[in-house]
Amino acid sequence: MDEKDLLAERFQADRTHLKAVAYRMLGSLSEAEDAVQEAWIKLSRSDVSEVQNLSGWLTTVVGRVCLDMLRSRSSRREDPLEYYVPDPLVRGAEGTTRDPEEEALLTDSVGLALLVVLETLGPAERLAFVLHDMFAVSFDEIAPIVDRTPAATRQLASRARRRVQNAAPAPAPDLTRQREVVDAFMAASQGGDFEGLLAVLDPDVVLRADGGKVLAAASRLIRGAEAVVNQALTFARFRRAYRDVLVNGAPGIVSYVDGQAAGLMSFTIVDERIVGIQIIFDPERLVALGVPALEG
Repeated sequence: MDEKDLLAERFQADRTHLKAVAYRMLGSLSEAEDAVQEAWIKLSRSDVSEVQNLSGWLTTVVGRVCLDMLRSRSSRREDPLEYYVPDPLVRGAEGTTRDPEEEALLTDSVGLALLVVLETLGPAERLAFVLHDMFAVSFDEIAPIVDRTPAATRQLASRARRRVQNAAPAPAPDLTRQREVVDAFMAASQGGDFEGLLAVLDPDVVLRADGGKVLAAASRLIRGAEAVVNQALTFARFRRAYRDVLVNGAPGIVSYVDGQAAGLMSFTIVDERIVGIQIIFDPERLVALGVPALEG
């Protein structure tokens, strides 16, 4: 085995970790894959014979690539950020997947609500928070990437941390109980039960519906339990069937119209109340994300 083959083998061993970093940085599965590929190109063109910690070196390379991608995205972004829902990791309710890399990502997945909040951070803030708080990279290593001192980088992460803690509360740990709450929501929605829906919603619940470019006019951000109830009852009139799935490890559902996936819903549940609902109903994006088809 020559030197290049050894390098490729070493890179492959870190690939899932690098994709996890890129996914949290970008909130996009396809862009995360692009960032990892760019890291491989940089590695193959670099002399790393003096690098003692290749995993750490690759992590910072991916971080730098993602930072550039975020800055480019910010300068050309056209879609309203308030409606945007990042790419979810979707699997069947039984929790199995055939893709080992996807399984590894899901094992330590972050909630979709947290990814939504990360989208509101500036590129440098997001990098500092993700690398330090999620992957234990030191501020001394992060500082050169964002062209700041370690102390200033620490402040970036601190500001990001406060925003995350205020806007993305930790969900309930009991997956079974979370599913029961979602089931109650769906039953009340299907049955037109206004009071039943209110009973499972936090008074300050936020619903974010992302129709993408295809259905941009239908995208919306709705705050407050009563307004969300009205929207849920409206959605229910068009829903013909649905199936349970897991979205980033939390309960979700896929709704179907005429046998085709029409919407992917994920729920953030705190203290047995739904505090957030994220919906993707762009048909092209649902296909690209591999949302499961209706069975039976």
